Order: sequence, then structure tokens, then C-alpha cells
Amino acid sequence: MTRSYQIRTFGCQMNVHDSERLAGMLEDAGYEPAEGDAPPDVVVFNTCAVRENADNKLYGTLGHLAPAKSANPDMQIAVGGCLAQKDQHEIVRRAPWVDVVFGTHNIGSLPVLLERARHNREAQVEILDSLETFPSTLPARRDSAYSGWVSVSVGCNNTCTFCIVPSLRGKEKDRRPGEVLAEVQALVDEGVLEVTLLGQNVNSYGVEFGDRFAFGKLLRAAGGIEGLERVRFTSPHPKDFTSDVIAAMAETPAVCHQLHMPLQSGSDRVLKEMRRSYRTAKYLSILDEVRAAMPDAAITTDIIVGFPGETEEDFQATLDVVREARFSSAFTFQYSKRPGTPAAELPGQLSKAVVQERYDRLVTLVNDVAHELNLEQVGRRVELLVASGEGRKDAETLRMTGRARDGRLVHFTPGDARVRPGDVVETVVTYGAPHNLIADGPLLSHRRTKAGDRSEAGIKPKTPGVTLGLPSFGKPAPLPAAVGGCAAP
Repeated sequence: MTRSYQIRTFGCQMNVHDSERLAGMLEDAGYEPAEGDAPPDVVVFNTCAVRENADNKLYGTLGHLAPAKSANPDMQIAVGGCLAQKDQHEIVRRAPWVDVVFGTHNIGSLPVLLERARHNREAQVEILDSLETFPSTLPARRDSAYSGWVSVSVGCNNTCTFCIVPSLRGKEKDRRPGEVLAEVQALVDEGVLEVTLLGQNVNSYGVEFGDRFAFGKLLRAAGGIEGLERVRFTSPHPKDFTSDVIAAMAETPAVCHQLHMPLQSGSDRVLKEMRRSYRTAKYLSILDEVRAAMPDAAITTDIIVGFPGETEEDFQATLDVVREARFSSAFTFQYSKRPGTPAAELPGQLSKAVVQERYDRLVTLVNDVAHELNLEQVGRRVELLVASGEGRKDAETLRMTGRARDGRLVHFTPGDARVRPGDVVETVVTYGAPHNLIADGPLLSHRRTKAGDRSEAGIKPKTPGVTLGLPSFGKPAPLPAAVGGCAAP
């Protein structure tokens, strides 16, 4: 009998993409996605360890599953990802009903470990210290018919004092350009219109094979693939940001005028304590260069509040940079103490009350700036790639939701048009809110796409593992027509 699976993903885009690989492997091994309310035969948790409450969230969820496991001993529970890499045998000790624990370096082992646990009737824990196989060699069942992740690297060579990721993901390992481009082409062949190039430190791509300009070349080459309409990337590090990447963004029609670049703090003293090897002047100069080349660029960021030793003066410096940078949005975080990181041992750990008060002030400022920028979008003509599941109130408002070329979320009125996720529409912004835009006027155009056909049919792309090992970019395909690009109209 075919066994069903369900994957529950916590954390960053890396984990989301890893879960696509896990799904691909399970389906190749004969499993099927669980449908409806039927309990799955296998539940896989792909975990995150970045935030302090990650542990409590996982163990609480595992606790809720214990009765289901008791009622059905043949049900299997697997835990992978960063928290599994960190806690290892601790997971089985605290939740002995777990069947499999696997780490970030051996996600390809999951089907074998499940079979072994079933045969041996005991938990299987396998955590490797280094990468077993590059994830791109594994098949992937994609979550979206119209948009896909493509990893350019895994791991990170930075030593930020607040971050536990390098110890869990390992040193940076780069894929060869030919492998990346082959995976992009495979997605385009399936009808995907938008690809996001993904790396823990995406713009340091090329360090392993000695080409510091590799990422800019990769953007141009990906943007030259016929049929690919939008290219995005996340997340770059300011220390590795070079002018050739800005030129590639500005000169390649398919590359979106959107930049997500973590700031973390606006205080140079705090940046030094964080071991972030740039200062605010450098950061702001990058934004100036981006906006000079692409005045329509939308820039977003990450900011941490309450890093150990942060003074009110340090925090005010962060507010000053937010005012000057004028981010279209920001992911704001309260500092989370993670055992095993240097920052966890620093003096000057701040009280929850102080951190919360500063966090509230920061969020207010970020929202005010974002609202001002969104109000400036009113009256602008936008091209939207229609999305699925991003508008929580779409059903009650009779709207649908799409992403503009600059990454902004736009809720629009489809009228009588039969618009599907994956289609492309044009409309005019009628209202700007702090976190989204509204377009309640008639559609100016509606283009039905292969991605829309497949989305309507419930078909999600499945891509095989890519193992070309090509060392160079080669000659890119002709550029797609500008109508499909991400430069603003």
C-alpha cells in the first residue's frame, strides 16, 4: 500500500527549498502527498534553530503528535534541518516516539532512514559533520507552478557573532554555473516564470572557484534564458556587494529591481561587535549606487534590536539609518540568545522590557516609512505575477493577489476575468497601505500562461537532480522580450 507523507517547514527560504527536495525524494521512493484531513503515514519536520523559541515550538508540536503515534504505531515521525543538526540525540531523548533524526548535510538519507527505522523498529539518528551530497543532485517537488527557488550555494563563511547557521550548515560550497543554469532551464521548461537565486550569502558566489565577479555573470546568464520573466536573489551581504552586480541588475531586463540586503544595525560599534565587516557609510553608499542605476528599486532589509551592549545611542543610530535608507519594508527581530554563538557570552545582555520598547519604536518607524513609499505608488501602472495564498482576505474582499516587479504585494480586483495563479495582469494602484498595495480598478491586461494552466490543473513542477559540473557560463541565450522583464515600465 502506498504510504502518504506530510512535510512541516519552519524557518528560512533555505529550509523551504530543502523541503521541496525532501518531497521529491519521498515521491521517488513511492510516497504520495497526504490529502485532506487524512492522517499521514509519515510526518517530516524540517526545523530551524535561529530563534530562541525554535526548540520549544518543535518539542511542543512533537508532544501534540504523541497520542497519534500511540494510536497508530506504524505512523513515522522524522525531524531534520538545523535544530536536528544542533540537538541530534537530544530529540529522541525528549521525544522517544520520533523515528528518524537527520541533519542539514544528509537530507538525501531520509527515505533510507525511514525504511531502516521501520525494519529495525527503533529510532535512527544520522547526523553528518559535512555535506554528503549537494542538494541540487536530489529531485525536488516544487511548491509553486509559477515561481521557484534555485540554490547557488549552501553554507556560509562569515562569523557573525549572533548567528548559529555556519556551525549548522557548514562552510560555503558553490555550485558550478552550468548546474545552476540547467536547473533554471528545467524550471522554465515546466512553465515557471520567476526564479529566485538562493544562498546564505548569495553574492559571495564564486569564492570556491576563484571568480569574484561570478554572481553578476550568473544574473546576466539566468536573465538570458528564454521564457524566464523574472529573476530575483536573496540574501546578499553588504561586504561582498560589487558594482558589477548593480550593473547586471540594471542592464538585464529579466532581473528584478528589488534588493533585500540585511543591515542588522545602524550603529557602527554594534556592527563591529556583530562581526559584520561593513559600516553604515558603506551600506548607504551601496543603496545610493543602486538607486542611481535603478531609481524605481524597492529595497528591504533585516534589523536586529537589543544586541548585547546596545545603548540608546546605538539604537538611535539604527533609527537614523532607517530614515535615510527608506526601506520599502523590513524584517525586524528582537535579539535571540543562541547557545554556542559568541554573542551569547557577551556582557550587557538587555532586559526583555528594554528590547521590546525599542522594537516597538523601530516597527513604528519602519511602517511609517513603508506607508509613505507605498502612497507614492498610487496611480502607478504595475505588472503582477498572480500569486496563490498570499492574500488572507482575498475571499471576503473578492480580490486576488500578485507580486509587482519590485516585489511589492498587490491585492487587485479581477472583475469578470478568469485569472489564475501564474497568470500575468496589469493594473493601476489605487491605495497604499503600510504592508501592501490595493488596485481596485479594471484590469488593463491579462495574459494567460502555461504556469496558470498548470496551477489551475493542480500540477506542481518536479525537477530531477542536476549534476553537470560545468565550470563556465558559456554563451547565454538571447534576452527575453522586455515585456516579461522586471525593469519598471
